[in-house]
Amino acid sequence: MTETGPAGIAGKRILVVEDEMIVAMLIEDILTDLGATVVGPAARVNRAIELLSAEPVDAALLDVNLAGEVTTPVAEELRRRGIPFAFATGYGAAGVPPGFADQPLLQKPFQERDLGQVMAQVLA
Repeated sequence: MTETGPAGIAGKRILVVEDEMIVAMLIEDILTDLGATVVGPAARVNRAIELLSAEPVDAALLDVNLAGEVTTPVAEELRRRGIPFAFATGYGAAGVPPGFADQPLLQKPFQERDLGQVMAQVLA
């Protein structure tokens, strides 16, 4: 941990994929406070993939479920590009898409320190 939060987050560009506006704003505030630049947030899978193609991204945080749309295509694209990421879900490990059990997980609801720790783990 640095004085401002977990090491390794400051200066990074983090794609946020989250459909709940209040949660997306909270994540954006926390990551900005930790010195990161937020790409997005994207509330739909197609928008997240568009952002990946248009913007440099160092890491990502994906809500597993966007209003019934599973974010597996985004996770597959991140994996293909070698971009580290974590899932965010209220369903725990059972909510993670098949084939992605090894990804870091941010359990909702979360505290600011939880988000910082998960993203530091992703970027380590």
